[in-house]
Amino acid sequence: MRDFRNLSELDFVPDPSGLTVVTGENGAGKTSILEAISYCSTQQSFRGSPREALVQNGAARAILRSEIEESGRRTLVEIEIAPPRRDQAYLNRQRVQRAAELLEALQVTIFTPDDLVLVKGGPHERRDYLDGVLVMAHPRLAATCQALDRVLRQRATLLKQVGGRLDEQSAHTLDVWDEQLATTGTIVVEARETLVAELQPFASAAFSRLTGLPGELRLGYHRSFEGTLAEAIGRSRAEDLRRGATTIGPHRDELQISLGELDARSRLSQGRQRASTLALRLAAHEVVTEHVGSRPILLLDDAFSELDSQTASALFSELPEGQAVLTTAGPLPAQAEAATLVELRAGKLL
Repeated sequence: MRDFRNLSELDFVPDPSGLTVVTGENGAGKTSILEAISYCSTQQSFRGSPREALVQNGAARAILRSEIEESGRRTLVEIEIAPPRRDQAYLNRQRVQRAAELLEALQVTIFTPDDLVLVKGGPHERRDYLDGVLVMAHPRLAATCQALDRVLRQRATLLKQVGGRLDEQSAHTLDVWDEQLATTGTIVVEARETLVAELQPFASAAFSRLTGLPGELRLGYHRSFEGTLAEAIGRSRAEDLRRGATTIGPHRDELQISLGELDARSRLSQGRQRASTLALRLAAHEVVTEHVGSRPILLLDDAFSELDSQTASALFSELPEGQAVLTTAGPLPAQAEAATLVELRAGKLL
């Protein structure tokens, strides 16, 4: 990585099959290493940062270069981040045309202390979680998810522009967006529902092992509409025009999480909420592994800092085998057995 965040130039070589632990003081850039690895898969910051924030102050661009080896096959990923221009991404020296190309080359599972928002946050946090797992497990759905986002933005813009009054031309345009919303939205909703069913047994089993509690952690996907999406869009047109917004669709759906009859968002303790988020991440890792045939890289960003010793111990025993990178500013949990231990100090790895 070069001129990425606060890292001027850094070469990072994690253990190929075990746990690499990166220590260092707060602000040293430990999370930036994980962010760089993740960006080579998704071209997005898992911290939600704008692209401008990824380039070191005073630099014109940031460069990421990853070498991936799997089953004897080597893959080279190179990305230039130079806002306001679009990223220049290359796979084996060939220009990347589709986001799915990077997702097919590299998958990651990320654990962070901020994951608590998956349970405590708003519905959009859980929808983003589902869509993130979805495109990891089915990279070719990335284009469909992007098309859905584009349709929703265009439809929202049109609804605001017409101010509740449709002329012939705007009515025709709205018909076009409605048709595209129905097509792409149906694909995404059905794929999410299938995914939730796949996540359910893994999440429930992981939660039970993490907490030792009886009762089943339940996941349920709830649509914002009844019947087919095309029919629901037609029924909601008058309301959409009145409000100047798209009131139903996959962007209004919800992933509900509960323990028995208790809603996880409002009825569980913070400790159990955190165990729920860990279970969701572990379940996602297993589902992606089943679909792509290989285990994603585990990225653990100070993931144990907010856990009590019992939950931390249980999580370590739950971590799947394979390549993993853990960052920490404090001492390692007693259960951690690092294959490689490095310290990040003054922008260099020791």
